[in-house]
Amino acid sequence: MDRNDFDHDNAVLSRRSFLMLGLGAAAGACLVSPVEAAVRAMPERGLHLYNTHTGEWLKTVYWADGRYLPKSLAQVNRLLRDHRSGDTHPVDPRLLDLMVAVHRKFGNKGAIHIISGYRSPQTNAMLASATDGVAHGSLHMAGRAVDIRLPGQSPRTIGRAAKSLRAGGVGTYPASNFVHIDTGRIRTW
Repeated sequence: MDRNDFDHDNAVLSRRSFLMLGLGAAAGACLVSPVEAAVRAMPERGLHLYNTHTGEWLKTVYWADGRYLPKSLAQVNRLLRDHRSGDTHPVDPRLLDLMVAVHRKFGNKGAIHIISGYRSPQTNAMLASATDGVAHGSLHMAGRAVDIRLPGQSPRTIGRAAKSLRAGGVGTYPASNFVHIDTGRIRTW
């Protein structure tokens, strides 16, 4: 093998490597969820929340300069606390991003009304024993689920918007006027 053959083989290998890297990057880009795509370009991510049980309001930016902001996350955790026990739990930041993505579909108008955020195991057990619609292993207990309303929007409309994001579970409860969203596996009810 002379030097020209060696250089040609390396050039082919380099082109193949380059193409494989490009294909890998393209495949990775396809794996971006609709929620990630919706929030990725935002320089800041914020929420305007109203807790229907405590009457508390919160308007905060929870993500800026490429990172989640601990002080704002603590404020969100407090607002989404178990209103029965007062217990707080860290909320999954992906759930906040999901709420932002759903809210954006409706023009970010008004506050997201929180019906239920974090639930302590005791509260969840009490609700599960009294109601058929509460899961014994609810993601509410892990800070990965929230029940919401958007004034002026029907639960079915909000549910369709959340389902289109394909980011987790979506339960629509028209009779109770709320939608459950979570960061678990994709499923609907």
